[in-house]
Amino acid sequence: MPDRKILLEESDIPKQWYNIVPDLPHPLPPFIDAATGQPGVGIVPRIFPKEIIGQEISQERWINIPDEVREVYRIWRPTPLFRALGLEKALKTPAKIYYKYEGTSPAGSHKPNTAVPQAFYNMKEGTTRLSTETGAGQWGSALAFAAGVFDLKATVYMVRASFDQKPYRKMMMNAFGAECIASPSNKTEAGRKILAEDPDNKGSLGIAISEAVEDALVNEKETNYAIGSVFNHVCLHQTVEGLEAKKQLEMVDDYPDVVYGCIGGGSSYSGIMWPFYYDQVTKKAPKETKFVATEATACPKVTKGVYQYDHGDTAKITPLVPMHTLGHDFIPAPIHAGGLRYHGISPIISLLTQEKKMTTEAFNQLEVFDAAKLFIQTEGIIPAPEPSHAIKGAIDEALRCKKTGEAKTILFVLCGHGFFDMAAYDEYFSGKLQPYEYPTEKVAESMDKLHKLYPWLNEVNKKYISCETY
Repeated sequence: MPDRKILLEESDIPKQWYNIVPDLPHPLPPFIDAATGQPGVGIVPRIFPKEIIGQEISQERWINIPDEVREVYRIWRPTPLFRALGLEKALKTPAKIYYKYEGTSPAGSHKPNTAVPQAFYNMKEGTTRLSTETGAGQWGSALAFAAGVFDLKATVYMVRASFDQKPYRKMMMNAFGAECIASPSNKTEAGRKILAEDPDNKGSLGIAISEAVEDALVNEKETNYAIGSVFNHVCLHQTVEGLEAKKQLEMVDDYPDVVYGCIGGGSSYSGIMWPFYYDQVTKKAPKETKFVATEATACPKVTKGVYQYDHGDTAKITPLVPMHTLGHDFIPAPIHAGGLRYHGISPIISLLTQEKKMTTEAFNQLEVFDAAKLFIQTEGIIPAPEPSHAIKGAIDEALRCKKTGEAKTILFVLCGHGFFDMAAYDEYFSGKLQPYEYPTEKVAESMDKLHKLYPWLNEVNKKYISCETY
């Protein structure tokens, strides 16, 4: 029988992160300053440390991981790679299914992979407090942990829907020493404005980002902002996942035909995908690999959204970012995959999608929980709702192999456990879960508002991303 667990030693923790930017089909479009309509990073230098900004724009393929960061990584890394033998048997598929399990970290997800270096770089440059947003609570928990490691304070604005659904995430952040605030809140001008218009607003990641960024700007001397996904440096830090997975698959003389991951902002998927993409572009791969991202039908930013410039936050504090978007005013349905409820996506994911280097599939939460149930009962791990979208994609691929007889190798990243998501499972098992689907007309409405706000936007889109959007 093949091994279920493929394990590395602590000495195998990667010493460098892989930066995909030099290997992209063409350069990333620049950020745009909304005030001028010209390239510009706006507030970015005021809220991030210099080292992070350097990594954000770096053209270096390999970036060294500081020893202090690798030392903290040793708490949970390397993470195990599992062969899903139970799932394979249940599906009666000739395919081999592997999953990289990131739920062994202190926060229970992949998020500490970037939270630790971000906290480290901020500490080195004299920051004493970090502000951030969180959806499902995975990122907030991770930053709370990392801030505590480096003696920093942390303030986390948590989307109200998740704050109410997942009280234990708040308690976890408190246990690590952070303050957790339901967003929208009365703590910021952005939050107060939204509550004045809608006192029962359940929040969104866009709103929480506005509050966290405003906090950092108002308290600029001692506070910086930390982001849990989307930006290049965050995706960069996550490549420890894929680099380890490559080494683990080498140990069993295997290589993926297809790689799956879920996308909220795109960081866990980037972490598993980028190192295998590197093999493809440098002709080092033993076979051609297909890359598939999975998202929620309730927040289909790639499958239904528009590729154009938009703000990363609801209050329009951030610069305009080139990405697939549902509109910065997007308010999601209260689905349980809180980490997938962001209106936009990593600019790199958008570029790779436009260049047909990857594809995206959308699933509703009912079919996703069906997949999670099968996974639990065959593999013994309760997955978070977010990576259950990747499980659904991998199961579908394995069933296609059953029909065709192909013995493909399927890899996906299980980016977090679902121990704080039992209320979602309770709704599922009691038959209360609804299969939300975001209406296409809502996307058109948001795009219309955006183009009325910035009449010059189509010209900017055509100039920098060759896309007449609306």
